[in-house]
Amino acid sequence: MAFQEDLCDVIVIGAGIQGCFTAYHMAKHRKKVLLLEQFFLPHSRGSSHGQSRIIRRAYPEDFYTQMMDECYQIWAQLEQEAGTQLHRQTGLLLLGMKEHPELQTIQATLSRQGLEHQCLSSEELKRHCPNIWLTRGEVGLLDKSGGVLYADKALRVLQDAVRQLGGMVHDGEKVMEIKPGLPVTVKTTSRSYQAKSLVITAGPWTNQLLHPLGIQLPLQTLRINVCYWCEKVPGSYGVSQAFPCFLGLGLAPHHIYGLPAGEYPGLMKVCYHHGNNADPEERDCPSAFSDIQDVQILCRFVQDHLPDLEPTPAIMEHCMYTNTPDKHFILDRHPKYDNIVIGAGFSGHGFKLSPVVGKILYELSMKLTPSYDLTPFRISRFPGLGKAHL
Repeated sequence: MAFQEDLCDVIVIGAGIQGCFTAYHMAKHRKKVLLLEQFFLPHSRGSSHGQSRIIRRAYPEDFYTQMMDECYQIWAQLEQEAGTQLHRQTGLLLLGMKEHPELQTIQATLSRQGLEHQCLSSEELKRHCPNIWLTRGEVGLLDKSGGVLYADKALRVLQDAVRQLGGMVHDGEKVMEIKPGLPVTVKTTSRSYQAKSLVITAGPWTNQLLHPLGIQLPLQTLRINVCYWCEKVPGSYGVSQAFPCFLGLGLAPHHIYGLPAGEYPGLMKVCYHHGNNADPEERDCPSAFSDIQDVQILCRFVQDHLPDLEPTPAIMEHCMYTNTPDKHFILDRHPKYDNIVIGAGFSGHGFKLSPVVGKILYELSMKLTPSYDLTPFRISRFPGLGKAHL
């Protein structure tokens, strides 16, 4: 009971991967942190569930590639602390036409940052990955540091670590009201809490929490189809065959990505990096027609490029993306209340970067100098969201 009555240093709303890493950094620095989650844990309603995510250094932007260096270090440190494997190096194969601008930009970034990579001609790619068919003479760029993160496992490890470090994790408590001020008051379905600062990492529910605080961010919530495809020959696309993660650039209107078979035996995860507008409260409603179109795009890709997979998905799950217009994150203080910090808009590529995102959100809430240049992540980059609009 003492925890409820005392003032917290920080309340974090949302126990997805960004909120968990934020609370972890707080607890590591001996701050009194409360992590609130509206659903009972574990749950599959947001963006951080499921068994696997891709980790990579291959980005067009230098700032993400630079952040990933520390991310790899923190992932390794967390593995060591927990005594459990959270990451598997498989390599990441970028697949596309030689002249594709994003492929060229990523290659330039990796070269500039001095990171190990390999350019593969069509002939070399055929030798390296004989069970990928190249229908248009595609080439490959291999980011050797790429691999798989075990997502569900990472969430459990972090939530346990927060508790072990003296933090509190309260699930099944939906936030009903936020009263700004010093301290800030957060009222949930169960009780009220007070803290010196508040961090909001609520994924697709972010704008619902921000609306009463006088701000709406340009966030688009999408429902994504997570598809698993059956191997015709077991193991042909498995980690044991050294099959890499891959990212197809310019081979469809949006990126297509895949992870070697592992989480479901004999099933490979191949997904479309795009989805359809969806209210997060109605995520499990019947599929829209555009959902079917997205799956058809994947079916064609699998048929054309991955001949040892059955051409229709065996399992289809769903998750949510919360996209910003430029696909870069929002990591900033509320324009009016500087003890309210917002982490949002992770646009389907935030999981791997969450160790550093959590550190930045910790630094913002503690009024410390951020470890990274936050220019790409500021709210002010979106016109019309200044203080005059609050």
